[in-house]
Amino acid sequence: MDKYNTRATIEDTGFFDTFITTTKDGKKKLGIRFYRWLTVIFVHLLFILSYWVDLQILEGDLIGSRFLGFHLTDPFMALQIFAANHHIPINLIIGTVTVVIVYFIVGGRAYCSWVCPYTILGEISEKLHRYLRKKKIIKSYKFNYKIKYVFWAIFLALSFISGYLVFEIINVVGIISRALIYGYSVALAFVVAIFLVDTFFSQRFWCRYVCPVGTTYSFIGWTSTTKIVWDDSCDHCRVCANVCLVPHVLDITKKNANIKGAKEQTVISGDCTLCGRCVEVCHHDSLKFETKLKKLI
Repeated sequence: MDKYNTRATIEDTGFFDTFITTTKDGKKKLGIRFYRWLTVIFVHLLFILSYWVDLQILEGDLIGSRFLGFHLTDPFMALQIFAANHHIPINLIIGTVTVVIVYFIVGGRAYCSWVCPYTILGEISEKLHRYLRKKKIIKSYKFNYKIKYVFWAIFLALSFISGYLVFEIINVVGIISRALIYGYSVALAFVVAIFLVDTFFSQRFWCRYVCPVGTTYSFIGWTSTTKIVWDDSCDHCRVCANVCLVPHVLDITKKNANIKGAKEQTVISGDCTLCGRCVEVCHHDSLKFETKLKKLI
């Protein structure tokens, strides 16, 4: 992908083109998307090897695991357990706090783009959805992104009322993670159903509007130290918003949305997944990753 000579929207870019990017001086290098997919695959490879050959590096699955003996717990899982049982075992508290600290540093919803296994399927469905819509085979439906908070509250309420971890029955992250590590499960049929909804009904419906796991990480993201930063070299073409999973976070790139006289602005929304897709397509390099930790070094 050559972002300096083309305005690389999802529709106008080949699916595999974004794994390799062209620099200003014409050289080829691996793109951010390549490293994201590599990270997702590597994390699950560690899970698989730890289970099948007793590697004992990363044991369990994405919902609850141990990394070199240290407990890691998905924050939404911990909330469900507390809602259902009205207490959390000490090992889950330790595991949850550890995960929260990690994502406070690297960016809350970075989990969705850099760890969650559905992100790969989601990007495939997204490409198919855009193609079908461009050919006028389907219509695309959009909803208020804040509806995800309603689903988040509903799933916690169901755990509180029933005493069971209701969401885990349909947790796409858990289903895929366990299937990759332990083998095929009939629950994968639900993943296929979500993939079809994303493809034929609403682009990234599960990730944008439903998944309470991502919503929980977005709460961490509001205060995390790693953000996307915009500068005023932007020409407001909005290609970045075209490729963004949650385009409302890039409203700062609208021509009349910037603070008058501001040279830089930070994307403060917790919904940003730090996927880097906006960085990869910006032909003025007006968007970049930045961490507040560098000020402490």
